[in-house]
Amino acid sequence: MNAQRIREPQSGVRGRLAYGESMALHTSWRVGGPADRWFEPADREDLSDFVRQLPDSEPMSWVGLGSNLLVRDGGIRGTVICLKDGFDEIRPELAVSGSRLVQAGAAAHCARLAKTCADAKLAGLGFLIGVPGTLGGALAMNAGAHGGETWDFVESVEVLFDDGHFEWLPKAAFETGYRHVVAPAGFAGFTAARLRLDADADGSGAADMKAWLTKRRATQPVGKPTAGSTFRNPQGDHAARLIESCGLKGHRIGGAVVSAMHANFIVTEAGARAADVERLIDFVRAEVERQRGVKLQPEVRFVGDAA
Repeated sequence: MNAQRIREPQSGVRGRLAYGESMALHTSWRVGGPADRWFEPADREDLSDFVRQLPDSEPMSWVGLGSNLLVRDGGIRGTVICLKDGFDEIRPELAVSGSRLVQAGAAAHCARLAKTCADAKLAGLGFLIGVPGTLGGALAMNAGAHGGETWDFVESVEVLFDDGHFEWLPKAAFETGYRHVVAPAGFAGFTAARLRLDADADGSGAADMKAWLTKRRATQPVGKPTAGSTFRNPQGDHAARLIESCGLKGHRIGGAVVSAMHANFIVTEAGARAADVERLIDFVRAEVERQRGVKLQPEVRFVGDAA
């Protein structure tokens, strides 16, 4: 830990504050070195006070379920913020001219959000049933599946700025694209969103969601340590098809393995290190480019320092 860079906020906090927190406890790959400082705010006021008192030079990262994140073995410098209790409420009750606005906290699990909306007979977010993260993470990367993307449904988002104030911003304040989101200056993190959905009049949305969930369980390594899809799908093709066509299913580097069930998933085994995952990602990219002439782009984010 860089003790000179880290200093306590000027007043006490009510949430959980820890030092040298293992990021392997907070990522779906179950690998990663320590965060200099880890903070789980008790509520909005606690979060605002904490962020406002951080030094301007303090690096700040936000983590949800860590499901699209590779934290290197040397860990993360600065402060990592994780929203949990108090930031996961879902309210599918705001009626607006023929459609409805669902307000949800950034810590709401994507699968729970999809199911809650389906139970309220609202269509559109069924694709989130297979996204293994939180709404905040889905907003940060414009998560999507089955032809739907998170920002397709965003009406507005609540964000925290790095001076500690909250503000609701319209969708137009952000630049969004395929797995790509650019936030305005001073942005620290997402805390909530309002999503515009139509009524699922004939129940087809709920039926689609159930079908996608069944397919996911049959074709993906559900329940194993993965980060979901490792690579973005290139235009007009699928990363899994390209990887499998190169004979890479089951390929291993250390404790990281290309899933034999779905080639776009990398699974970690006991004793795996983040370096194993990163080396395997680099190897798969190089082989697909060598054999198929396609440069795959990772869908996962790499953060932190090497060991």
